[in-house]
Amino acid sequence: MSEHSLMAGIGAPNPHLGLIEGFFGKGWSWDARARYAQWLPRHGYGFYLYAPKEDGYLRKHWALPWPEDQLNALRQFAGQCRANGLDFGIGLSPMGAHHDYERQRPALLEKLKVIDAELAPDMLAVLFDDMVGDSPELAPLQIRIAHDIAAHSRARRLLFCPSYYSTDPVLEKVFGAMPANYLQDLGQGLDRRFDIFWTGPRVCSTEYPAAHLEQAADWLQRKPFLWDNYPVNDGSKASSFLHLRAFENRPAELAALTSGHGVNPMKQAALSALPLASLPMSYRLGKRYDPDKALHDALHATCGPQIAAMIGADLPLFQDIGLAQLTPEQIGTLRRRYLPFRDQACVDEIVRWLDGEYAFDPDCLTD
Repeated sequence: MSEHSLMAGIGAPNPHLGLIEGFFGKGWSWDARARYAQWLPRHGYGFYLYAPKEDGYLRKHWALPWPEDQLNALRQFAGQCRANGLDFGIGLSPMGAHHDYERQRPALLEKLKVIDAELAPDMLAVLFDDMVGDSPELAPLQIRIAHDIAAHSRARRLLFCPSYYSTDPVLEKVFGAMPANYLQDLGQGLDRRFDIFWTGPRVCSTEYPAAHLEQAADWLQRKPFLWDNYPVNDGSKASSFLHLRAFENRPAELAALTSGHGVNPMKQAALSALPLASLPMSYRLGKRYDPDKALHDALHATCGPQIAAMIGADLPLFQDIGLAQLTPEQIGTLRRRYLPFRDQACVDEIVRWLDGEYAFDPDCLTD
């Protein structure tokens, strides 16, 4: 199966679908991003939102300027996206700004000036996830910051991630109790130009029931914009797995219930192409979508028949059992099997995963 046959009938990039580089740990290389700037629109995706957790200049150190070499790389990448018909987005997390906003407002506006002048993103996301929700005035403060950002950006599309972006109880366990009426206050007060991110019933949802999305739309006063945390594998447990199977339970009907669908990929850029190739197929084919066939086609198009057969046979070890549960003998056998083919990017990532190079680093949560 050639990549051409895999892509047959895909058509123009879907502005509803895109990639969100939003995981913890080491982000993708600039070479990998450049490859995705070409790959994504050819496979039916319409945007790339740059929001890696490792870029502290968009998060904890957002008030500091990017080093010139990093700004140059970002500027070049934005151009690569546009040259391929892909919308380029930036995700800004003004961490701590709502605690003392009057003092920090000038620094935020200066950051926006740089983003607008140097990168001119098509999309700008204001991200308040991973922050303690310890203020009863959380919604009004975040709305004010978001409106300030909107007033100082020329981005065509604006997005907003709440501090509580799912009904998953783990969010309140980690970040404290959600303020009363937080979601309803956001929905009521946030400028309608903003789409609002939502991860579904769970932070890592396996499905998005229509009734749940309709309830979220009622709270948010607009259709939710899905932040899909599959196939991401950046957590302490998830980093032990390679999520390679095709998307399931993402029916074409989601398009009518949402304002967009962004996918957070794995730390392994080359291997992420396997599941990523399937989501536009699910939207396009509807009831005719077959996840097993989608994975088969993606494996052959990405890795060739020999490696495709090997990965297909070892898939339960990669995705179901996981590295932490593999015996040293199993790891050694897998390593010897894949090592001769390490010149292929997807195989190199498998070997590095077996060697523990993608292990979860708790320090990544505090950088």
